[in-house]
Amino acid sequence: MVNIKIKPLSVNKVWQGRRFKTKEYKAYEQEVLLILPKIEVPEPPYSVCYEFGFSSPLSDLDNPIKPLQDILQKKYGIDDKHIFHMEASKRIVKKGEEYIRFSISNLQG
Repeated sequence: MVNIKIKPLSVNKVWQGRRFKTKEYKAYEQEVLLILPKIEVPEPPYSVCYEFGFSSPLSDLDNPIKPLQDILQKKYGIDDKHIFHMEASKRIVKKGEEYIRFSISNLQG
């Protein structure tokens, strides 16, 4: 494992000026909020697991994580500051068969 001694930079410090949600993101957010099932959310601290089915192998694994976490926070009331462990993977699927899978569990359970 490589260890570098530097403070991690928050995504909030990456952009200059205000960021605004695009129309595409607003529509995506609404669609995801409607199709997310009701689930029992455990107590924090959280461990989350994400799997993304992309139709393009050029898709970056990390790009959909923050928008999804923000939507999960809105739907389930979880605060991503309480996520202490995360796993993410991507699968390549046929166009039209894209998907998102996730699980939220208690880190200690």
